[in-house]
Amino acid sequence: MHLRKWLLGVGVLGALAVLFFLFRWWQGPSVAAYRIQARPLVQQLVASGRVIALSRAQVGSEIIGVVLERRVQEGDAVKPGDILLVLASDELSAKVREAEAALAQLQHSTRPQAQADLRQAEAQLLQASREAQRRRELFKRQVIAREAMEQAVQAETIARAAAEKARLTSAALAAGNADESVLGERLVSARANLAKTTVRAEVAGTVLTRHAEPGDLVQPGHVLVEIARDGDTEILLPLDEKNLGVIRVGQIAACVADAFPAQPFPARISFIAPSIDAQQGTVDIRLKVDPVPRFLRQDMTVSVNIETGRRDRALVVPNDALATVVGDRATVLRVTAGKAQRVPVRLGLRGLAMSEVLSGLQEGDVVLAGTGIADGSRVRPNEKPVAAAGTDAATAKELPVSLK
Repeated sequence: MHLRKWLLGVGVLGALAVLFFLFRWWQGPSVAAYRIQARPLVQQLVASGRVIALSRAQVGSEIIGVVLERRVQEGDAVKPGDILLVLASDELSAKVREAEAALAQLQHSTRPQAQADLRQAEAQLLQASREAQRRRELFKRQVIAREAMEQAVQAETIARAAAEKARLTSAALAAGNADESVLGERLVSARANLAKTTVRAEVAGTVLTRHAEPGDLVQPGHVLVEIARDGDTEILLPLDEKNLGVIRVGQIAACVADAFPAQPFPARISFIAPSIDAQQGTVDIRLKVDPVPRFLRQDMTVSVNIETGRRDRALVVPNDALATVVGDRATVLRVTAGKAQRVPVRLGLRGLAMSEVLSGLQEGDVVLAGTGIADGSRVRPNEKPVAAAGTDAATAKELPVSLK
């Protein structure tokens, strides 16, 4: 009797198990799924760029010379007038001394001598004129012969000519005359060339590179020191051209230098290049950094997150639920009455992990995480939170959507 009851119980349990497995088979396989919910959404574009100065000054030598001293090195801060390099100056110093000596000789020797000669010639002319006048009077009274008078007149003529010559010479050597101007310009030129042996900074900034060492022969046209000008600092960011549709001048970015990951700083898009790099398929954008962190260095690598879109309330679907994405159109497998139903959707903000659904789904709909299920197949959705789909659960209330 007990055996019969036991066999009957086993039979009932077996039948129930078969019915259960048949029911499960009828329901279809268990498939990961998401329940569509409305929540805040922030779309970010993630890229990597480098720090650049707004402009650089390339400093060279205006003359040929040998470097005697190098006063700066990479990373030094300089201001206008600071000495960068010193070149050999022996020959140019000698030319300055020569020009100074020539000008000093004119001003302190040649000119005073000419003035003295003029005074002497004028005195001799005055004496000769008096003597000629005296002899004319004596000749009228027939005291002296005509020859004596004529000798005095001739002497007066010679003295007058000598005085005129001395006057012309003195005038030619007067202050501001042509000779003095020529010597002055020669001295100015010599001093200017001598000053060129000291290579100075013309702008305030930071030394980036140096290309000369003591003993090097340098010449015009060669860059000796490169200086990043002080002022605005920018980040140069090459972006895939496909992102052109979501970036705008003025968008805010959060930046992190790879060398200082714990010190983020803000930036703002200030420029979008008008052309595309045909080989790389990228477009250059520039972000202005203000204020500029003290730790930033020229050419430093920076990771940038640009906020390109924000929704206070959006229907969010993980990207692994999307199929046949073309532009802003895609399809999803929505679970309706236990069956997978393929429905078209229109997308808004999009990224690597999440996308906004503008139409085709409603809040509370369940979509399958995979797209390999045949349309119309029965499925058992195994729901998991949307925040698990490539998003940190701590930020689930405001999902960041990352573009690259």
